Amino acid sequence: MTREQTALTHAGAGTEPEPRPDSAVIRDGLGVGVAVGLSGVAFGVTSAGSGLSLLQTCLLSLLVFTGASQFTLVAALAAGGSPFAAAAGAFFLGVRNTFYGLRLSQLLALPRAIRPFAAHWVIDETTAVTLAQPTRRAARIGFTTTGLTLYVLWNLTTLLGALGAEALGDTAAWGLDAAAPAVFLALLAPMLRTTTERAVAGLAVVLGLGLLPVLPGGVPVLIAALAAPAVLLFEGRAGGRRTGAEKRDRYGREDQRDQRDQANQTDHERADHEQAEKKGQER
Repeated sequence: MTREQTALTHAGAGTEPEPRPDSAVIRDGLGVGVAVGLSGVAFGVTSAGSGLSLLQTCLLSLLVFTGASQFTLVAALAAGGSPFAAAAGAFFLGVRNTFYGLRLSQLLALPRAIRPFAAHWVIDETTAVTLAQPTRRAARIGFTTTGLTLYVLWNLTTLLGALGAEALGDTAAWGLDAAAPAVFLALLAPMLRTTTERAVAGLAVVLGLGLLPVLPGGVPVLIAALAAPAVLLFEGRAGGRRTGAEKRDRYGREDQRDQRDQANQTDHERADHEQAEKKGQER
C-alpha cells in the first residue's frame, strides 16, 4: 500500500505521517457517532413539542441532518418566530458545512459519483474525526464510520423522541426544552480553542440574549452571527496598529543607529585630520 499524506498536520512539514490501525479509527468514529446520535431524542421531543408533526420532524433529520440548524429552526418556531426568520437562522448556521466540504473534498478525494451522497454527511462531527486522521485511508474510514453511525442513530432517535413526546404530553414540564441548547453547547465548547473563537462566542451570546426580549424570535440569532465579522475586524485593526507600532519602533532604532555611526565616523575623521596636522607640524 502506498502511503498517502493527508495534507492536514503533516502537509509541508516534510515528515511521513504515522498510520493508525483501522480498528482505532473505527472506534473513534463509533464513539462520536453513538454519543451524538443519541441526542436525536432531544431533537425529536423538542420538535414535536414546538408543534411540528411526526413526518415534518423526521424529514428534518433525514434531509437537513445538521443538529445545530435543526434545533435553531424548531426553537425559533417554538418562540413564535416567523418561518422565514427560523429558516434563515438555520441556513446561516448550516453554511459552515460548505467550508468543511471544501476542505474534506481535497482530503478524502472521493470518486465523483459518491461525492453528492458524502456531502450530506459533512457536519461538525464527521469533519472533526476526519481531520484528526494522519492518512487518507484513515480519514475515509473515520468519515464513513462517523457519518453512517450518526445518520442512522440520529434518525432513529429522532423518531423515538417524536413518538415519546406524544406520551409525555407537555414536554416543557419535563425540562426537555433545555436539552437543545445543552446539546448545542456541548458540541460547541470543545471547538472554542483560541481567544478569537471564544471572543466570537461570547459576543454572540451577549447579542443573542440581549436582543431576545426586544426582537421577534429568530432575529437575534441572525444578528448574533455578526459577532464573527465584528471580532475579526477588531482583531485585524488591532493587529494593524501593533504592526505599525513595531515598524515605527524598528525604524526609530535604525535611525538612532545611523546617527551613532555617522557621529563615530565624524569623530574618526576629525581624529585623523588632527593627527595629520600634528605630523605636518613636527616635520
